Amino acid sequence: MQVSFACTEHNLKSRSEDRLCSGQGSNGNYNSQGSVKPRESSGSRQTPQGHAHMKEAIGRHTSMKYRNLGKSGLRVSCLGLGTWVTFGSQISDEMAENLMTIAYENGVNLFDTAEVYASGRSDLTSSSERSSFVITTKIYWGGQAETERGLSRKHIIEEIVRAMTFVINQGMAMYWGTSRWSAMEIMEAYSVARQFNLIPPVCEQAEYHYFQRDKVEVQLPELYHKIGVGAMTWSPLACGLITGKYSDGVPECSRAAMKGYQWLKERVNSEEGRRQLAKIKELHLLADRLGCTAAQLAIAWCLRSEGVSSVLLGVSNTEQLLENLGILSQMTPQTITEIDALLGNKPHSKKESRA
Repeated sequence: MQVSFACTEHNLKSRSEDRLCSGQGSNGNYNSQGSVKPRESSGSRQTPQGHAHMKEAIGRHTSMKYRNLGKSGLRVSCLGLGTWVTFGSQISDEMAENLMTIAYENGVNLFDTAEVYASGRSDLTSSSERSSFVITTKIYWGGQAETERGLSRKHIIEEIVRAMTFVINQGMAMYWGTSRWSAMEIMEAYSVARQFNLIPPVCEQAEYHYFQRDKVEVQLPELYHKIGVGAMTWSPLACGLITGKYSDGVPECSRAAMKGYQWLKERVNSEEGRRQLAKIKELHLLADRLGCTAAQLAIAWCLRSEGVSSVLLGVSNTEQLLENLGILSQMTPQTITEIDALLGNKPHSKKESRA
């Protein structure tokens, strides 16, 4: 398991309100200037209820939309910038800085990194002054030595919920969430927090795209309604598969050709991969009819799912970033139905199964 927590400066300020965490956050952690108020005693902490906390708002100076992270008071852009493969390894620091600047100027206020991405170099790339945006990081795969990895107290935490509460109370983070945890594990963390008067997680990072649907569409919405945990999803283009770049094999400059990504190459060349590529060709035709690219359609499709706070983008150049930021403005019910029929893999909740 991994742990993800959002890190921002304690004196959070912004040049514009649309780059801020909400001035009227549901848990009272922010005042109208965006600085952090002293936390109330944990005994008075309540989980906000209702759908209002996922309400979208468009920024003043950009067309970017913002949502609450789960049912917390933290407002994040619907699209975030991820650094999984590219930052610190596949692209130069100059390109990384250009991408972050373009993303920020287009309203992105969420940047995702981790200590393991590019052997820690992606963390360094994102370590400039960050008073008006949110940085998320992850811990687990810290280093090569046994004492540098895992979730024991030696590394950072022994008992995760207690340690994350300590991290937040010390001002090192404002919120914490999980990454690639099961719904049962997330619920257990929440129960521990309630039992011992600690701080529960507010989000789960999960893989989500056309061919990976069950967790985000069935399991996480239930957690969102019960305990307010939102979803921050990654890999909306299925490691580039959805762009169509692998339709005629594996290009030399693609991710599947990189060292350490043999698993992706095998996936592309598998029987299942070929079936998915056939469906992707049909999705490209649909995107053409709608006047957008296949990538834009896929990202908009991810955002239509209940409980999804933000979709993390992975890009290696400015052209990709600008394309992905120009997502389809709205997914109509007709388009969603057409995509479901084409994919043939819509998951069903327990309630639907019983019905």
